[in-house]
Amino acid sequence: MRSPFAYMPRRGPLQSASPGAAVAYLGALVVVAFLYSSPLVLVAAGAAAALAGMLAGARTAVRAGLRMGLSLALLIVVVNALVVSRGETVLARLGDWPLLGQVDVTAEAIVAGVSAGLRAAVVMVAAAVYSACVDPDRVLRALRPLAGRSALTATLVSRLVPVAAADAARLRDAARLRGPGAAPAGWSPLLRRLLAGSFDRAVDSAATLELRGYALEGRGRARQSSPVGRLRQRLSGRSAEPRSRFDGRFYAVAAAILIAAIAAKLLGADDFHTYPMVRLALGPAAITLSALLVASGLAPLRGVSSWRGDRSSAPRRGSRASLRWFLIHGREGKGTPREGTDAFARATRGPAAAPLPEAPRA
Repeated sequence: MRSPFAYMPRRGPLQSASPGAAVAYLGALVVVAFLYSSPLVLVAAGAAAALAGMLAGARTAVRAGLRMGLSLALLIVVVNALVVSRGETVLARLGDWPLLGQVDVTAEAIVAGVSAGLRAAVVMVAAAVYSACVDPDRVLRALRPLAGRSALTATLVSRLVPVAAADAARLRDAARLRGPGAAPAGWSPLLRRLLAGSFDRAVDSAATLELRGYALEGRGRARQSSPVGRLRQRLSGRSAEPRSRFDGRFYAVAAAILIAAIAAKLLGADDFHTYPMVRLALGPAAITLSALLVASGLAPLRGVSSWRGDRSSAPRRGSRASLRWFLIHGREGKGTPREGTDAFARATRGPAAAPLPEAPRA
């Protein structure tokens, strides 16, 4: 069983873009969610993140993120309505509660909880799209010049969390399939088994990394350039990581989102107050910013050539990503992995080489 947040390679602009471009695009939506409290802007930012995930092919991750985000938003609304008694519009007087005292449910407290809950939902959806669309191996290669061990730890966490979620789903299914005569399995045994399995997997991963030499300080590592020099080399374009033709699009959209959000903030687009009374100003700046945010969700939209299935999105011949692209190309319904390997061999032989025979079909 595969976790809905697990990364799956796809031939889309968001997956083909570099990790920096994808993080800049999704991070701009998260920054807007933390800058604004207006429900209109927050709904627009959440719609943009969900639309981007749907266009990128991560529909399962978007649905799971929406379920978790809306559940968390509902919990925030209920807690804020019970804990905060500020506001002039009292909807219900629930009397004295232990530890809480006099509990008065006000409309202003509910609206404030809705604003905070929408912010949490936007962050949850953006994180779900990031987890399903950004390759953690490429993130590790991008962060290696800054902090190799921290990047490795972050990549292992991003890999093991979806695996733990899949283990939990399998344990629940196994508990339900024991039959009606079996004793019900509570949460405590499931959590103990899940925790024990996570520890076993962590020990196996540590042993594998130690065998691969991650615990040793190589002699050649000291002769390498400094992290700042390697980062400067990567930013200057001389790194081994190939650039994508979609990077400029996502960087431009992220810059447009941040500039528009800051300008609209200065123009009073976030004129939203909950206490002592709810006041929401829907001016031209807020409406324009919301429309721009929704339109920014179309950034992962494929072009006409991509929808026709041409090879314009394939890496250049001889690059490191070419073999991986051909193998994925074969697994996505365009052919079998054997056909993808043969296509890679034909593409890298050069124009002067003799043609290879076609692979036999079953």
